[in-house]
Order: sequence, then structure tokens, then C-alpha cells
Amino acid sequence: MTASTGRGREDARTQQRFQLSYGDCDALGISYFAINYPWMERTYSVWLHDLGLESDSMLEKIGAYTVGLKSECQYFTSCHVFDELVCTVVREKVGNTSYVLGFDFTRGEELVAHGAITYAVRGADGAKTPIPPALMAALDSLDAPRAV
Repeated sequence: MTASTGRGREDARTQQRFQLSYGDCDALGISYFAINYPWMERTYSVWLHDLGLESDSMLEKIGAYTVGLKSECQYFTSCHVFDELVCTVVREKVGNTSYVLGFDFTRGEELVAHGAITYAVRGADGAKTPIPPALMAALDSLDAPRAV
């Protein structure tokens, strides 16, 4: 699932490639606005999995887990049935106990949408906890979002 991010870098761990089908679109063949959200989650989950940081075992492995707090997606142009898109996870903001990941959606070199999810880091007691070193290293490995 390797695809170019438009910056000359290819990294299958941070990207998911998919093709829109009729089930992703309205009667006019224009993609339904919410179709990007499952791809944001898939791209995030696969990226974590490839780094050995699956959400269901994160607490045991690194002493913390994450919860999604907020999500959004901005659309720059319409996409249509059979368009091939690439979702790339990127680093937007990293704090002490939370972080924001962006999701660039491209069609070829064109940025068609940009989503973001804010994650909070929690300890075994459910309280805020600092981002563990293994997760911080993973976050530090991500590129910045593409400019709009």
C-alpha cells in the first residue's frame, strides 16, 4: 500500500490506498462526506500495529492507552466514484498528555481533504498521563501535514 505523499517520500506504514466505490458515494457519484473517517482510523491503527503498539495491548506494553477526544475533516474538492485516494497519517501537534494526528487525503498529487483526530493518553487508573517514550518516538517519526 505504498503511495507518494507528494513530498518525494514513500512509507507504507503511514499510508492506506483505497478506491472509492458506489457504496462510498451519493446518487451523483460524489463521495459521501463521512467516508474519510473510517480511513483515518484504519491508517492510524495500521501505523500503530506496524510499530507494535496495538491499541488493545498498549496499556500492558507501554503503561498507557489512548482515547480519541475530537475529530474533524476539511474537504477541499469533491471526489467521485472510482477515484483512487491515499490517506497519510501526519503529526500535527504533540503535547505532554495528548496529541493531534492529521490525515492528508490525496488524489495523485492533489490534496483533496485533511482530517485530524485528537488523542488523550491515559494511565491504568484512567487519569491523564505523559506520553510514554515508545509512543513519543512513534509520533516523532511522522512528517508534518502538507500545506493547503
